[in-house]
Amino acid sequence: MTEIRAALVGACGKMGTGLVRRIMSTEDMTVAAAFDLMRVGEDIGEIAGIGKIGVPVSDPKDLSTVLKEAKVDVILDFTIAKATAINAPIAAAAGVNLIIGTTGLTPEIMADIKKAVEDNNVAAVQSTNYSIGVGIFIKLCAEAARNLGLDYDVEIIEAHHNQKKDAPSGTAFSTAEAISEALGGKEFVHGREGLCPRGKEIGIHAVRGGDIVGDHTAMFIGNCERIEIKHQAHSRDVFIAGAVLAAKWVCSQEKGKIYSMKDVLA
Repeated sequence: MTEIRAALVGACGKMGTGLVRRIMSTEDMTVAAAFDLMRVGEDIGEIAGIGKIGVPVSDPKDLSTVLKEAKVDVILDFTIAKATAINAPIAAAAGVNLIIGTTGLTPEIMADIKKAVEDNNVAAVQSTNYSIGVGIFIKLCAEAARNLGLDYDVEIIEAHHNQKKDAPSGTAFSTAEAISEALGGKEFVHGREGLCPRGKEIGIHAVRGGDIVGDHTAMFIGNCERIEIKHQAHSRDVFIAGAVLAAKWVCSQEKGKIYSMKDVLA
């Protein structure tokens, strides 16, 4: 198998350095380029704690040039929406497949990325959560909704660390959308305050504190019983493993399409 050459945006952060370590220990993959606003020029292997690998951190403004020179196959982006909105179309134009884990992407940003993927004939995976367990969690929630029907109230509670910028989480949205689809379409309510009698909406609530990696609970509440389906991430390693799996997978898929982790795990 030809070695897959990967690049990372936000390479010096916790997720970025974790991805460097995972990719460099994965058969038939290597880190070919790294981008960050910090520590430009330093070897990304040393920053990640695995020693020199001969790949310096580049400034994102040089994204197109470096991707082409390094012959990158796939780029992994776990940054912020503002940065992804700029970098994803540039990477696609350079002929690079995309793994997008950034949350908080607006419909407008996703429309631009979709156009770039189609116009440049590359493939992409976009997911709010790359945990394999979360994929199963969402499937279970949808199945529960189909079986329980409209007689149960649905509430989703998510909790993350105090540095997470967006709320509620993308995973909470994905879970709510899967449940809503199973129930034929439901409105979402984000938290409650004042006079707010409950209807048949799906409630979504966000908690922020400490170093919580990521907790998601879906509650199906009836008059005499309650079912809770829960997923807890104890380490970012679960997201890293899924992202690397997706990066290997996407390089051999039909081009011009945006896939999800549901496709990767099918």
